[in-house]
Amino acid sequence: MKPNWLSLSVSDIETERKQCEEEGRDLSELNSDFARVLSLDLEVPENQAAAEALLDKTILTPIAKGYAFVEPSDLAGIKAGRPDSVELPALALSELVLLDKIFGGWTGKCVGFQLGKPVEGWLKAKMHGYLNDSGRFPLNDFFRYSAVSEEVRAKYELSAEWGRSVEENVAMSRDDKANCTATGLAILKKFGRNFTTADVASFRQNEISLLDPRTAEREAHRNPGAEIPASQLASFRNPYREWSGAQIRADFWGLVSPGKPELAAEFAWRDACVTHVKNGIYGEMWVGAMISAAFVSNDIPTIIRAGLAQIPEKSRLADSIDSILEWYDIEIDYDNAVYRVHELWNENREHDRNHAIPNAMIVAIALLWGEGDYAKTICLAVQACFDTASNGAIAGSILGVLQGRKSLPAHWTDGIRDTLHTGLKGCETVKLEEMARETLALL
Repeated sequence: MKPNWLSLSVSDIETERKQCEEEGRDLSELNSDFARVLSLDLEVPENQAAAEALLDKTILTPIAKGYAFVEPSDLAGIKAGRPDSVELPALALSELVLLDKIFGGWTGKCVGFQLGKPVEGWLKAKMHGYLNDSGRFPLNDFFRYSAVSEEVRAKYELSAEWGRSVEENVAMSRDDKANCTATGLAILKKFGRNFTTADVASFRQNEISLLDPRTAEREAHRNPGAEIPASQLASFRNPYREWSGAQIRADFWGLVSPGKPELAAEFAWRDACVTHVKNGIYGEMWVGAMISAAFVSNDIPTIIRAGLAQIPEKSRLADSIDSILEWYDIEIDYDNAVYRVHELWNENREHDRNHAIPNAMIVAIALLWGEGDYAKTICLAVQACFDTASNGAIAGSILGVLQGRKSLPAHWTDGIRDTLHTGLKGCETVKLEEMARETLALL
């Protein structure tokens, strides 16, 4: 019998329905199927077949006529739907500067992740309440435990265990989101720059512990004996196929493609389509392209648009990021911009909190309103809530490349001690500078 966390749950079925609605699928003929499956006790193994059969039906349901977006998952379709490219300067960096920027990307991601990880899953009321009650709003430093009163700790249910993990603030601990940059490096070292989606699927299946992946990545591991082709893993019984898990895996593809956003996006596509579809893929392509563009441009709107140039113009993700750029152009303030994202996406719903689109919107807000300041940018990314660890990491990676490792504030970088712990065999504990040198060697 499968462990419970490898079986479909009521939450999975509810997420699937929401996901299908957002994709524009007409579920009218499946309403009774959803009602029947949701009435079952899915912890009973015998009921799993009904849940699996429903997911097999939903993925075959066509997109309704008149749906406003055109969202292919294949690379040719994505390329055909792209807007005009964004002109960028040619890469003209010395090897030392290039290394410093790559090292900055590795470090910037890890620090941004470390800032957001302690409050991952916190809703806005809790995070902002904690910050206000401890005299630290707006966020401008790592979260603290010993520096706040017992009253505040009790009010926000901060355990001593949480406090220890926050106060240590040393070395990047093992985490599926922390693993992914090292995973990209390992894939490229093993298979070369011509690696395929099948290579990525094989690597994830054989080199990553089944205990590490979550949501969409977990689904790709769920039936290793079912002989599902790599091209179908992302859509096979996967309610999380547009969540932000691929987005956080993008940074290595940008770091290994400096000044070449189209190449970074293609690498990202090969990786993302193992676990995600449509906007889940676009999120990784967008981030990878932005990191690549950050090697040759210091202008944040240009970097964001360089990322958008690699995804379909008529996608929900592109439409949402275009809105953020418009808000910035008309000088809406940061708080109002974040409020609008919360109005569009309900953080109380796990699907909304973890979907690629609202988290991409928050990354774009942090980049624009952060005005090129590393500390301000990662704090704005985390303070907005939703997927705090991922958004802090993505924003941190882009600003890390922009500024280079030597320019990142020591206050932020000293705590992680240039060390990363991963779940990858042979890379259990690595130094970020060495990872940066290995990345440079692969260019």
